[in-house]
Amino acid sequence: MDRHQAVHRRLYTILLYLLVPAVLLRLTWRGRANPAYRQRWAERFGWFSAGPQPPVIWLHAVSVGEVQAAVPLVEALLQRYPDHTLVLTTTTPTGSGRVQALFGERVFHVYLPYDLPGAVRRFLDRTRPGIGIIMETELWPNLFHQSARRGIPIAIVNARLSPRSARGYGRIAPLVRSTLADVRLIAAQGEGDARRFRDLGASAEQLTVMGNLKFDQQMPADVRQKAAELRARWGAQRPVWIAASTHAGEDEPVLDAFARVRERLPESLLILVPRHPERFAGVADLAKQRGYRVVRRSQGVSAGNDTQVFVVDTLGELPLFYAAADVAFVGGSLVPVGGHNMLEPVALGVPVLTGPHCFNFSEISDALLAAGAAREVEDADSLAAAVSHWLSHADERHSAGERGRQWVVSNSGALERVLDLLAPMLER
Repeated sequence: MDRHQAVHRRLYTILLYLLVPAVLLRLTWRGRANPAYRQRWAERFGWFSAGPQPPVIWLHAVSVGEVQAAVPLVEALLQRYPDHTLVLTTTTPTGSGRVQALFGERVFHVYLPYDLPGAVRRFLDRTRPGIGIIMETELWPNLFHQSARRGIPIAIVNARLSPRSARGYGRIAPLVRSTLADVRLIAAQGEGDARRFRDLGASAEQLTVMGNLKFDQQMPADVRQKAAELRARWGAQRPVWIAASTHAGEDEPVLDAFARVRERLPESLLILVPRHPERFAGVADLAKQRGYRVVRRSQGVSAGNDTQVFVVDTLGELPLFYAAADVAFVGGSLVPVGGHNMLEPVALGVPVLTGPHCFNFSEISDALLAAGAAREVEDADSLAAAVSHWLSHADERHSAGERGRQWVVSNSGALERVLDLLAPMLER
């Protein structure tokens, strides 16, 4: 069995080496729109100068969404283990920027290296972690194998595995099975996630259901006050809706829906938040081409009474704009991306609209739909109808928002559960 595992991992490693030139070309290409992709390449191969002061807790969060979900856990670890250095790794520049904005010098931050044996070895030699905590679902055969050989326990927390991802992993089942064997703990968000991990080869001893850390996420204390100040500048009585985390192919139907909403509510304001920074300028231009009066957040001027589309082209401010909206559409769901985190607007008491492609968050989506805190839309027409209805019926809107908020409160507690699960590994 060990020999077969080694063969699978070796073939995987050969493929990775063959892909390195293509990966570097992709970084260069993405760097045209976001120069940060052309920087800090040495870290991606495990090269960085000074390492952190031991003892070390290492936590990996691939990008912005995972970093945001990890905030309660990071804060708790910093508080409970003040004598440890917390190494926080990401994969994307936007995730890196979010780490630096949220935690600054309180954590040691580098990129997680590519899963090449030499790069992994250098990373582990320099960081010397006592534990590796992986947010959500990141399976790295070489990284996990070398960690296990060094006696570094790996815990996957807030673990989620959609049916689509499970099918993809199933195509390389032997490699996935051997990778999961190097994991000490898989703390799944829900029963469905745990079942899919089990189907891929995880054992009952590894698996537990912890819930979702995003239920424990605390909004900034002043977010409602700042949102009220925004609404006062925009026009206190204006109907406001937000289309957040939109992907290519979604901005057009969102703007089509906005045109229909304005036929019924001509004073309404759309807050449009593209998911990726490289799309900010293009989305703003698209709104202008449709004839709308557009203001971009980065311009440093507030949307006035005459602004029709407010494009949020900054990072880390989404909770503020959710709090300032009456209704939220969460993107990545009108196109087959899989959806994004709906819990932020729901926790703020804002009713949510989502498209049909929400397979990455199916359990949360199904629960919110069943609770009456969310509605599913299919296209520009149904999006416009749903937005117009909730903007025009304040009692229904507030009732839906409150049902969602109460649902979030009733499902909190994952943070304490995961800290209890990690404690034996952290205190050994």
